[in-house]
Amino acid sequence: MQPPYPSFPSSKTLNPNFKTLIPHQTMAINTILRRSASALTPLAARLLGGQRNLSHHCGGALFSAVNHSQKLISNNSFLVPALSRYSFSASSALKRPSSDESLLRVIESEIQCSEESFEEGDDIPEGFPFKLEDNLGQQTVSLTREYQGETIHVEVEPSSLVTGEEDDDDDANDDSEQDNQTSLPMVVRVSKTGGPCLEFGVTAYADEIVIDSLSVKDPEMTEDQLPYEGPRFDELDENLQKAFHKYLEIRGIKPSVTNFLHEYMVNKDHREYTNWLKNLKKFVEA
Repeated sequence: MQPPYPSFPSSKTLNPNFKTLIPHQTMAINTILRRSASALTPLAARLLGGQRNLSHHCGGALFSAVNHSQKLISNNSFLVPALSRYSFSASSALKRPSSDESLLRVIESEIQCSEESFEEGDDIPEGFPFKLEDNLGQQTVSLTREYQGETIHVEVEPSSLVTGEEDDDDDANDDSEQDNQTSLPMVVRVSKTGGPCLEFGVTAYADEIVIDSLSVKDPEMTEDQLPYEGPRFDELDENLQKAFHKYLEIRGIKPSVTNFLHEYMVNKDHREYTNWLKNLKKFVEA
């Protein structure tokens, strides 16, 4: 009689009914193994001390990782902070290139040369009719004064030396004598309370003040409107031109003032250049 439970039956002795049970048994075993692994995963994570970086090393060796977790934490370098793995020197990171050091030396030399060659001009002369406002870092200088209910505001621009070397025409105009003179451009505004103002474009030379333009500015005029500017000043009647020159002279635009302003603007240009060099040095050093 055949025993009820054969030890290891061969495929030839298995009946058809027994063969149909094997796939179901395999799926049941796999399900049990997956559930067991899922239950062990949180335990393994706690045993690893919450080291999330370690999870990608577990894989199929979950139980081995649990048994050797302390060894992994102490021996693996990837658990060490990045700053301790690399020797970082702040001084080496902030070290300037050699080209910057060379540039600094040149700038410092230029600053020294500029300061040694600078001679401060005279102070504002006594009786100077304007209040002078000069802000370091700005190109222009502002002058203001009150005169018989009027406010005179003058904006002085940097002086320029016009050499006239590019004009070789023998038939030069009447301004040819001024081509080799240093000029001082200015904008003069004369205003009255609640009304329009007169705006003069002026160029001051050593021995002459030239009015280049004259316009009436209405403070109520919007920017999109184009007011009538009047004719060219040099096209006005000669007597009218002389009268406006006298008009400005009475209000302080005269050679004694413009000659001082010329010297002042030359000194200002030197101061601004030195200050500009110092700002360059601060930027390169930063």
